Amino acid sequence: MVNEFDTNEVRKLTLEADVQEKGACERHITIKVSRADVDFYLDREYSELQEKQAIPGFRAGKAPRKMIEKRFKKEVVERVKSALVFDSLAQVTEDEKITAISEPKFKPEALLLPETGDFTWEFDVEVRPTFDIPNWKGLKLDKLTREFTDADVDEAVTRIQQSYGTLEAKTEPAKVGDYIVTKLTFSLDGKEINSSESETIRVSSKLSFHDGVINDFDKLVEGVKAGDVRTTKLTVSNDATDEKLRGKEIEAKFEITEVKELILPELNDEFLHSLGGFENMGDFRDVVLDELKRQLEYEQQRRARRQITEQLTVGADWELPPELLKSQRDREFQRALFELRRSGFTDQQILSQFNVIRRNSDATTAQALKEHFILEAIAESENIVDEQRDYDLEIALMAAQSGESQRRIRSRIEKSGNMDVLRNQIIERKVIKKIMDAAEFTEVPYSPLKQEEEALDRPVSNENEIPEVTEEDAKAANREANNPQA
Repeated sequence: MVNEFDTNEVRKLTLEADVQEKGACERHITIKVSRADVDFYLDREYSELQEKQAIPGFRAGKAPRKMIEKRFKKEVVERVKSALVFDSLAQVTEDEKITAISEPKFKPEALLLPETGDFTWEFDVEVRPTFDIPNWKGLKLDKLTREFTDADVDEAVTRIQQSYGTLEAKTEPAKVGDYIVTKLTFSLDGKEINSSESETIRVSSKLSFHDGVINDFDKLVEGVKAGDVRTTKLTVSNDATDEKLRGKEIEAKFEITEVKELILPELNDEFLHSLGGFENMGDFRDVVLDELKRQLEYEQQRRARRQITEQLTVGADWELPPELLKSQRDREFQRALFELRRSGFTDQQILSQFNVIRRNSDATTAQALKEHFILEAIAESENIVDEQRDYDLEIALMAAQSGESQRRIRSRIEKSGNMDVLRNQIIERKVIKKIMDAAEFTEVPYSPLKQEEEALDRPVSNENEIPEVTEEDAKAANREANNPQA
């Protein structure tokens, strides 16, 4: 028996599509697939089954069509329904030039393939807004510059030593750079809202949480010893997970149980070898210098990206739906994490920057989405694409910083579904470079960020709610992100 259907045939469906704009980034689409296409897909499935399926009492290909239809109707209808949804979605996306940024929202189990008549189904989808690409050539930008000195390398080496240091109890009062072990309690109007039985915190000028900051923390706790209690106030950010606490001034109470000092490891051959098999101090300092240069490159990219997007997003006043911000927030965290890891920042530096992002999560995500839409559009117009060597380089840099194997890092990214986040990072960096190549620069001295902030990986609040972004939120996020030492 000859199958008259080509299973590899790409069939142009006869369909109608009604695209309704619910917002700049939202579409509701209704698709009507003709009965002729439904029948074609059904016939193709039944013909393939009739040719291949063995039925008791009949050789393969000899069973009556009616028997095949009766026995396999349920399975065939489900397969045809899925195929029609997939194919009609792909055709409408191409015909209507829809750039989806999320999976379409519909319930497959609620869709019914009719016995007669057309097949109609509908869905919601988040899309990239339509806009004219702004002029990106000849932008006037600042360029951070610095010639790193031996003193810069000395400071970086000390930071590495600190990350491998050990804490030892001391009887003297705490001074800047020491650590306090403390019970931490947050309260509002005398009522406890959150607490931690034990936190080990470095005495530094600023203490940050996911949703709040204590400035002049060193002045608060300098001189304390075991048994002392200190209290202070902090304001919960407008992006706090607990919406009842947003903008509230709460009390933070520190009950000191111990004071510790950090003992640095000696810079001897054994220590150098443990860091990666360095043979001598000169080789180690060369690698440290390379990390400083990568961090400068990161800051150059970040400063340029901010200036570029400030100029290119002037007209990007699209209203971004809360659900879109919610779904994209973790992706923005991952993008920032990949950037920081490849650039050689320490875990504490990364945590500090992440706390800034968390305190302004929706405003940061909204700005990042607008930037992404514009940079992606430029990439398409300039035929900028990702290549396998780009992924290899990114993963190699992350592996070099973490000490993990490239295979392990690649596997973790793939399993977590974040390869597309890495792809976006690669494309955006290439676009930024192209824009920078065509820009006019004014050199600005760069001062490396000092480790003056202690960041705790914990919130003041715990509930997982998504706040609404206001224009003032966005301005506050930009101010804090652009002035990290403030």
